[in-house]
Formats: sequence, structure tokens, C-alpha cells
Amino acid sequence: MTRPIERLTAHFIAPGMTGEEAANARRHLTALSLSKLADGLVDPKLVLSWLLNVLGAPALFIGMLVAIREAGALLPQMAIGARLGRLRYRRWVWAAGSVVQGGAAGAIALVALLSSGWMAGLLICAALAVLALARSACSVSYKDVLGRTVAQSRRGAVTGLAGSVAAAGIVLFAGLLLAGILRSEGAVIGAIALAGLCWIGAAAIFTGLSEEPSTPEPRDGSGYISILREDANLRRFILVRGLLTSTALAPPFFVLLAAEKAGLGRLGVLVLASSLAAFLSSYLWGRLADRDSRLVLLGAGALGAAGMLAAIGLHMAGMAKAIPLALFALMLGWHGVRQARTVYLVDISDEALRARNTALANTAIGAILLLAGGLGGALSMAGPVAALAGFAAMALAGGLLALTLRPVT
Repeated sequence: MTRPIERLTAHFIAPGMTGEEAANARRHLTALSLSKLADGLVDPKLVLSWLLNVLGAPALFIGMLVAIREAGALLPQMAIGARLGRLRYRRWVWAAGSVVQGGAAGAIALVALLSSGWMAGLLICAALAVLALARSACSVSYKDVLGRTVAQSRRGAVTGLAGSVAAAGIVLFAGLLLAGILRSEGAVIGAIALAGLCWIGAAAIFTGLSEEPSTPEPRDGSGYISILREDANLRRFILVRGLLTSTALAPPFFVLLAAEKAGLGRLGVLVLASSLAAFLSSYLWGRLADRDSRLVLLGAGALGAAGMLAAIGLHMAGMAKAIPLALFALMLGWHGVRQARTVYLVDISDEALRARNTALANTAIGAILLLAGGLGGALSMAGPVAALAGFAAMALAGGLLALTLRPVT
């Protein structure tokens, strides 16, 4: 596996890069690719929802999956970030979080094999909560480690290429689902177990990074408040990112909209749309974000809004069979938002404040996601068209507001 990774790094990240920098880039690419592949195999919106339905779990547990995964991964980050600032080496936090995610995925697979009904729903939701907390530690530490071990002009290329590599694996998974080869319950459980092994392998690779020691700093909660009060650009970034969460919350309403006429709610179709969008766009979005992440936020938000409005138009025109194309456009926008928000936050944060800025922004977004999810639920009472229209307005507003962010120097 080493030689293909070396070739990918040399061709797509930094031709001619050698020595310690090249080794770090390869380790980032390999570990992040494995982690992102695992994310796709344990997608709560698609894979886990399908699994709980097959296991006969109550709808209450199925409806809780996305909220547990998203809020659990974001809300604890201020507390984790405060502890992270006291450590000399931060890569160990990411590695430990990855190991815990692997163990939680293994627990989900084991529960699925041994239980069913409400017990399966309860235990899988509990394991997902553990996975989300571990992911929180990975998220808040990764941006800090990335900023210390990869040059500014190459960060988007590393994360983008990793997204495309992982997406290729998810495309294969989706193809097997569509072909009926992995339609059985046991095959999907096996894919979740494989995700656990991917996370553990990623942790082992990540520990080999060459990371310069940081100066431990005692930190308390008041530091976060002062940063938020003094940094107007960070406050605006949080607002931009909050508005763009609509691109992540919209996909279930595409399912509802298409299901009224065409039954889009097939696991393989959704996984394929998401993975193809990631495969085709992640590296490109990452490269563009290295040049101007603000413009990527604008373009990705506009593309997501266009996908939502296209779905509404296709639905009203009676062309439900074309709605997967609109879903694909939305997912392209969502992956652009993911790439650009990471690169922008890393690039505009001073080294000493990078971990705290990440934790603060992510914790705020966790709260915003809960509010936006509630808004989507309220709009859904008027139907999926109303929900998508509201989310499209949010995405477009977020993209336009991104132009007011401070440029990266």
C-alpha cells in the first residue's frame, strides 16, 4: 500500500516533496482516508438507519441516530480543547479517539448480531454516542495537528485527496448494495465491523507523524469567551458555518420528496450519490480552498441551494425520477462546505489559538445544528418542499456572508 500512497502524494499534493514533510503528508493521507472510509460505512443517516429498521428497533431510536452522532461529536469540543492545550503532543489524542471509534463500531456490529428490537436500538444508540464523543476528540485535535505538520498551501490537497480516496471505497460499497450482493443484514454488519478495523489501522498510522512539541498552556473556559468576544471574524465564521449546516440537514427531505412518487429511499442510491459526489469533488474542492476558501464556501453554498431548489422544481413538474441528480448536486455542495470550512479555520487561526478556535466553533455549531434541526422539523410539518425551501435560503445566505470573512494571508 505504501507505493500507491507515495505516488498519490507526489502527483496530487506536492511534486518533488521529500523527507519529513513528505512522510507526514503520506501518513495524513493514509490515516484520514481510512477514517473517512469508516465514516461512510457507519453512516447514521443511511446505513445505521437501515440496520435498525431491519432489526425491528422502534422508530424513536432511528430518529435519534443523526442527532446523537452530530451533536455528540460537536458539543463536547470546548472541554476537550481546553485539555488538548495542556498536551505537548496532540497526535495521540486523535489516535486514541480513532481507536475508541473502532471499538464502538465493533460494539455496534456485535449488538446487531446478538439482539433485536428495542434492545438493539438502545444499545446501538449508546455505542454511537461513545463513537460520537471519540470523534469529537479527533475533530478538535486533527486541525491542530494538520496545521503543525503540513504546510499551509497543501492542507486542502491532503484532506481533499483523502476524501476522494475514501469515497472510491464507498462507491464500491454502494455498487455492491445496488447489485444486491450486500443486501443481507449480515453483509452490512460485516461492513460496520470493517469500519472498526479501519479506524484502528488509522490510529496506528497517525502515531508515526513527526510532530514538533507544543508548549503546554493552562486554559479555562474564560479563554473561550474572550476569544469569541474579541474576534469578530471568528463570530462571523461561526454564523456562516451555521447557515451552511443546511446542506447537511437537507438530504432526508430529498428522500421524503422523492418517495412520494418514485421511492428514492433505497440505501444504495443514497450512498452512491454521496460517495460519487465526494469522489469527484473532494480533491478539487480542497485545492480550490487552498487558493481562496471563502470563494469555495460561496460556491458550495450556492450549489447546495441550487440542488435543493432543483429538487423542488422537479417534484412540482412531476419528474421525481430525476431527483437523484438534484441530490447529487446537493452532496457536491456539502463536500465543498466541509473542505472549505476546515481549511479556512486552520489558515486564519494563530498556532497558539488553533485548537481553541476549532473547539469553540465546533461546539457552537453543535448547538446551531440542534436549532436548525428543530427548524427543519417545524418546516417539515408543512411538507418537505417547505423544509427544502427554508434550507436553500440558509445555504445561499451563508455562501454570500462568507464573502465578508477576513481574507487568508
